[in-house]
Amino acid sequence: GDFNPFRGGLVLGVFEKEGEEDSHHLTEAAAGFDQSLSGKLSELLKISGPPLKKGKSRVFYGLHKDFPCVAVVGLGKNNAGVCGAENWDTSKENIRQAVSAGCRSLQDLDVNRVEVDGCGDAQSAAEGAVLGLFQYDQLKSKKKTKVTAQLHGSANLVAWEKGVVYAEGQNLARLLMEAPANHITPTAFANIIEEKLAPHAEQVTINKRFAWIEEQQMGAFLSVSKGSEEPPVFLELHYNGSPDRSQAPLVLVGKGITFDSGGISLKPSSSMDAMRADMGGAATVCASVVTAAALKLPVRIIGLAPLCENMPSGKATKPGDVVKAKNGKTIQVDNTDAEGRLILADALCYGHTLNPRAIVNVATLTGAMDVALGSAATGVFTNSDWLWEQLHKASVVTGDRVWRMPLFEHYTRQVTDCQLADLNNIGKYSRSGGACTAAAFLKEFVTAPHWAHLDIAGVMGNKDEIPYLRKGMSGRPTRTLVEFAAGLAQYKNL
Repeated sequence: GDFNPFRGGLVLGVFEKEGEEDSHHLTEAAAGFDQSLSGKLSELLKISGPPLKKGKSRVFYGLHKDFPCVAVVGLGKNNAGVCGAENWDTSKENIRQAVSAGCRSLQDLDVNRVEVDGCGDAQSAAEGAVLGLFQYDQLKSKKKTKVTAQLHGSANLVAWEKGVVYAEGQNLARLLMEAPANHITPTAFANIIEEKLAPHAEQVTINKRFAWIEEQQMGAFLSVSKGSEEPPVFLELHYNGSPDRSQAPLVLVGKGITFDSGGISLKPSSSMDAMRADMGGAATVCASVVTAAALKLPVRIIGLAPLCENMPSGKATKPGDVVKAKNGKTIQVDNTDAEGRLILADALCYGHTLNPRAIVNVATLTGAMDVALGSAATGVFTNSDWLWEQLHKASVVTGDRVWRMPLFEHYTRQVTDCQLADLNNIGKYSRSGGACTAAAFLKEFVTAPHWAHLDIAGVMGNKDEIPYLRKGMSGRPTRTLVEFAAGLAQYKNL
């Protein structure tokens, strides 16, 4: 047959025309392609059905000798911009969604090389392509066609390449979160990150720590890991992208529970398999450091990931046990399934010793966060208006939203009113405001003036909420963390 999948596919964008029902407004690249075919493309678009809706694609065959398949995608309105209600840049989101749909429709046709219209924002187009094509199928014998996406034309290649790196960063987090827990153990997680950072060795120092955890007297972290056969690892990444050695580092801390059974307070089994992604905080933080290094961002970042499993065994911590954190505070562990805050407590104490300009911790911390916002946005609890502004500004660009949550004294009382110890690891009076009491617990280990806690439990997975991500673990909000770190380069004096 004549079918040759090694020939390329092409993805082109069209905008909705204002007010006119039956026509499209082509992007620059699409108009150029149409012109080279004497108007054949716009003619086919007219007769092939109603105008393309936002995020939908339509494939045409045999139009051009170099491109046997051309996917035309709907970009929505041409004048879309930042939407205050949604807190994102609508035109960027539209491009990501449309390009993703076009690339996937060509992937389904076994096309393995696709050229993509930059659609006036090549970075967003690249993100849509690379995020949209990702699927974790390493362990399947039948795999999806591997597609290479490249920019159509040569304008804005720098923006395109930046978008590819951003999206690959999020895909790394997705890979770590999606992979089964017997493949991504604490040690395996640390080794994968080490491997990913190898090309950037001159800017990066990596410490994989084992016995050190005991030396540091991280009793809260050790209380979680001791029920498991897997040894805990404390992963510390230093990225020195700033020429100014005196610049204080941004410290990112990620919860790294590679499997969360709940421990002795065992979870119900119905969707426990999803708890292979309970290291989503560590995955997004470490992927952000890898991405910052790949982009050579002029900042200093230290990534900290306490990695372990939370398992029940004869050695496991029991409800009611009292453990001591690195800073000397004692904690009554009334529920062993409130373990993320325990490992973060010790990591935050250690983070303060690194002279941070800001500390941001990221964790799939509470089911209550998922109940509150679902997958709409990451909840941010912070003591710093400046830090909130920076995170929020970054999230508008990436479309991966953050939402500010309250840090009230009221919640602190819930964790400090404890019978046997200084703190209780769950709210004592009621189960209301679970995401807030968890944040209040963490705050007990923070003295830094610029600290933010991102609860990513609700955005951990994707069903169909983010149209440019397939179903599965989402890797959110990696791109927001990278964009935020990039933005910090402007603040020299903090």
